Amino acid sequence: MGGAPARARRLTRAVVYAIVVTIPIALLAYLVRTQFGPLIDLDQQVSTAATDVTRSHDGVHSFAQLWERLSQPWVMYAVVGVPACVFAWARLHLRSRALWALATMAIGWLIAVLVKLAVQRARPVVDDPFGVHHGYSFPSGHATNNAIVVTAVLLLLSPVLGTTARWVLCALGAAWVLVTCADRIFMGAHFLSDVTAGVLLGVGLCAASYAGYQGWSPPTPIDTGTKEAAHEDAHQVA
Repeated sequence: MGGAPARARRLTRAVVYAIVVTIPIALLAYLVRTQFGPLIDLDQQVSTAATDVTRSHDGVHSFAQLWERLSQPWVMYAVVGVPACVFAWARLHLRSRALWALATMAIGWLIAVLVKLAVQRARPVVDDPFGVHHGYSFPSGHATNNAIVVTAVLLLLSPVLGTTARWVLCALGAAWVLVTCADRIFMGAHFLSDVTAGVLLGVGLCAASYAGYQGWSPPTPIDTGTKEAAHEDAHQVA
């Protein structure tokens, strides 16, 4: 699995995936920074319509507030992301995959912060706002980090999941991310393009990182790691 050719292939895959993901995100960021009329108008129309619904329906407002708390990035990492990595490391012996997932989640969170600082988009201005949302708007931190956690955990556990379980978890994960995106818009915290960029960044970053990870395993001591290395190698092929 090692050697320069294998490393070169992994790096090439990762770079190709990263370029494919970066193009639409960079385009959206450019259109936001230059205040491209059609995009800004669409964002504003969607935001106004969604917040009007939230303001008019107490049930929608209550649900959106609850989901905003449940889907906070630190909650997702603390309740889902890190425990999944610990479980994969300790019980499933997927140690290099667990390291990959932890590193990907940490790097993804940092990249989302850096993109926010680069674009510096203001939050939506909402009449009678539902709460105070700090920081810049593009991309949505909730959308980005929820997409990262869901995608990374699905990829982390995929070798030990059956076909049905994979489809069910993928559907549940996609539904969770979509509801989170809708929540940010209905709460007036983000524009449509913010959550779109967040999902593209979260899913795309995990895909690029995983493309570079596949086929890699760290060196292990021959006397203690042979069995675990063979176990993980079998999962890598799966």
